[in-house]
Amino acid sequence: MSAVKDQSEHQNHAQNIIVIHPGSHYLRIGRASDVNPVRILHAIARRRKPGGETHRDGLLPPVVEKTKQLLQELEDGRLQITHTLQSCVQSNGQRRYATPPQQIAAFNRRSQPEVLPDGQTDWYDKDGRDVVIGEDVLQLNPTGEYNVHFPIRRGELNLHAGVGGSLFAVMSDLQSIWEHVLHTRLEIKPSDMKHYRAVLVIPDIYNRAHLREYVTLLLNQIGFGCCFLVQDHVAATFGAGLGYACVVDVGDGKTSVSCVEDGISHPNTRVRFDYGGADVTQVFYWLLQKCAFPYRECNEQMPLDGVLLRRLKEDFGHVNLDVCGSVEKSFTVQHPATPKRQYTLQVGDEAMVAPLSIFYTELLAITGANRTAPKTQNRCSSQPHPEDCFDAEYIRETGRRNKDNLEQSAIDSGALANTDAPDEDLVVDGLEQEREAKSNDRDYLLPSGQLVGLDQAVIQSIERCPTDELKRKMYSCILIVGGGIKFAGIASWLQSQLARKIPAAYRSEQSIVSSPKDMDPEITSWKGAAVMSCLESVVELWLTEPEWTRYGLRILREKAVFMW
Repeated sequence: MSAVKDQSEHQNHAQNIIVIHPGSHYLRIGRASDVNPVRILHAIARRRKPGGETHRDGLLPPVVEKTKQLLQELEDGRLQITHTLQSCVQSNGQRRYATPPQQIAAFNRRSQPEVLPDGQTDWYDKDGRDVVIGEDVLQLNPTGEYNVHFPIRRGELNLHAGVGGSLFAVMSDLQSIWEHVLHTRLEIKPSDMKHYRAVLVIPDIYNRAHLREYVTLLLNQIGFGCCFLVQDHVAATFGAGLGYACVVDVGDGKTSVSCVEDGISHPNTRVRFDYGGADVTQVFYWLLQKCAFPYRECNEQMPLDGVLLRRLKEDFGHVNLDVCGSVEKSFTVQHPATPKRQYTLQVGDEAMVAPLSIFYTELLAITGANRTAPKTQNRCSSQPHPEDCFDAEYIRETGRRNKDNLEQSAIDSGALANTDAPDEDLVVDGLEQEREAKSNDRDYLLPSGQLVGLDQAVIQSIERCPTDELKRKMYSCILIVGGGIKFAGIASWLQSQLARKIPAAYRSEQSIVSSPKDMDPEITSWKGAAVMSCLESVVELWLTEPEWTRYGLRILREKAVFMW
């Protein structure tokens, strides 16, 4: 009877905890007691003021200018992957074969769309709402009078110089979207918000100033009774039921790697790249165009075409070496104000080349993503804030003063004979960490200035672990999460690439987990945060509104479950 009562109390407790995992493409939000979260497009459209400035965030990252040099670089990258695939063998031991691209292109040029009956719809513009949220944004006329905003891009707040790009505007967009889901989908009344607790999943590499904005949003603006923050990689290990793992998280707009042990993400091992599934979609579209994509009117910057290309990448993409030659596929195009059409096309190794651009980053030049320097935790440190009395600026300044005082004491006592060469051990300076972070960035770049592939990033992250024993543990358990590379066979490919590059001392049995407990890797972190929020040990972590109002960042630093 007692066990049943405890279970009932646990269920009631979990129903009052809301877990929020905001992403570049989707927002995942739900009760800790839910099997799956609500998933909606993390976008908002606001009606433009008369004569106001236009701003439309695209569903996909924009393509850079296709110069002769860029096209040559893309072609070289494509050929490199194609030759690698040709040298691979199938599971039966036979060599792979591929259908010539010219043959596939000839078929696709002859392909004509079939018009389907009763397929025409209208643009979603009729009720004249000032604000449109979620998937409804896709049904707005692209030439209409709405500005479209995605509040998060590449894993960070989408701040820019255009209209709606200020910190205040972005936080207002987040509040509008989150409250919309809380009130309409989770059916929580605004007056009841104070009875609910919030768990926010944040990136493993975070900006301290942005964390402050998030907590203020949850406690002061939306009105939750209390909240706590958890890093996505730490949450992923809870979701997968693992005590430790090297977490590889490929989202829509970012890819991140870090080593997590016992609920702690080791700061030195964290790295984030500004590329993800959306960049792979653009690579796939470029490859489809090379083989005469039959939907010739496609414009990847139009929202509905962006959705279509994303779906084709997910449906067609794979890394299964046993699939050879061309495969015939069909898809439908349904845009408002135009008839519904069905297309048939052939796809060859393009379906494998695009997913492998995460490993061979030359192809990511299509969006310029392979030219951006990776981010480490030190690079993402925020500007000093008056509320945070132990920020990097404070530590740097007090470190300098301590060093000067120590040197002066040593000179006064005669311990330092040569004042021109002070002992390096006396340096207690935050600048040293910054210099180390910049040298770490170079580790993730090839001599040409391009980013390394995912396999090399995993190795370099693990090699930054402090002990050999920890390195061995991380090589033995690699967890893949996120919705950016949900391709059949991707885990096996990563495993084969790592097997050739892992230092001999750590070549034990590798375990690569891509769908723990048969769970969709998109929700592993959300599920982990839900599990974590119900543990008895997190009682001390909850941050209340009075505490936040009184102490600000100081109380967050004290209660955070991650190293500040």
